[in-house]
Amino acid sequence: MDTAYSPEDLAFRDEVRGFFDEAYTPELQARLRSPEYKTAIEDWQRKLYDKGWVAPNWPAEFGGTGWTATQKYIYETERSLAGIPNVVPFGLVMVANVIMAYGTDEQKEYFLPRILKSEDWWCQGYSEPGSGSDLASLKTKAERDGDDFIINGAKIWTTYAQYADWIFCLVRTDNSGKKQEGITFILIDMKSEGIKVNPIISIDNHHSLNEVEFNNVRVPAKNVVGEIGKGWTVAKALLAHERTGIAGVADVKRAVRVIKEVAAKEENGGQRLMDDPGFQQRLADIEVELMALEFTELRTLATQAAGGFPGPESSLLKIKGTELQQATQELLMEIAAYFQGVLPVDLDPEALGHEFATEARRNYMYGRAATIYGGSNEVQKNIIAKYVLGLE
Repeated sequence: MDTAYSPEDLAFRDEVRGFFDEAYTPELQARLRSPEYKTAIEDWQRKLYDKGWVAPNWPAEFGGTGWTATQKYIYETERSLAGIPNVVPFGLVMVANVIMAYGTDEQKEYFLPRILKSEDWWCQGYSEPGSGSDLASLKTKAERDGDDFIINGAKIWTTYAQYADWIFCLVRTDNSGKKQEGITFILIDMKSEGIKVNPIISIDNHHSLNEVEFNNVRVPAKNVVGEIGKGWTVAKALLAHERTGIAGVADVKRAVRVIKEVAAKEENGGQRLMDDPGFQQRLADIEVELMALEFTELRTLATQAAGGFPGPESSLLKIKGTELQQATQELLMEIAAYFQGVLPVDLDPEALGHEFATEARRNYMYGRAATIYGGSNEVQKNIIAKYVLGLE
């Protein structure tokens, strides 16, 4: 998108680029691709914290940047184009926002500074073995016992639970009424007795997903965020932030740039792939949709900058963003040609024949889930339809 930046915005862009060039060192990049990922991403987030940039979407009163929507857009664009991973979203992007909106003063005072400083690692306890897109059918049970709740059940597809200090969970505290009623949003210490984490190895041969079991886990009632039995409202607010992030607009821009660079080198029948009319058409289709999506993201960022929560537009961003992610992943896989079928992850670029082939394969495999997690795209279309028809 060709945006006319003000002189102040251009100066800010130069500052962002300069900071990334200095702080995102080759040594840190190597660690992020190694088994040291957890400590490496924490180190990177602390560098952002020291700079005052770790929470662009937080209000300034809680330690956020106070940036305009344009500055947020510039920052995200430059981050992605530099190949820098986003912050781990579960604390900084997701649970922090609902603690600000629905939490008690005690919860804000304790959790928010720790999240900002990356002192606690968070994970999300929403999906269950029998409850995914139909999240309101969840069955993890929380029974009151004096000043505590006793929790039994299981959560699944829990990203980074193996690292987490805390998990924010949806639990059922009442079975009467509609299924959206009687759900409570609660914060659980992962060191609590009775919690078991079972690893799930995904199709890209990586361990980021888990199943989390709760067996008579005792949790203080003071850890409830919002009202008991009204957690569905809190859950929807959190999901709006998650879906906005899942869209990954800036990361799609970087993928398009990578595709162009690779296609300029690869040949098909003696012709550069970039000069092939069919290839040009597919790439142009992606770029047109990406441009439209960028403007939608800017509107959402402007809403957040004004102190609002993302609305149904977060569902639109999630749908189109994940579709574009998959479109770029498919295009890169096709560029890699017959190397795309290679499954082992321990082959070096020379053995594969393409320096981008391993990453292309891994992103393609994991990216198949993008249209499902955070609420499947089919469910997002229902959300948008209900909003348009005035049913929500």
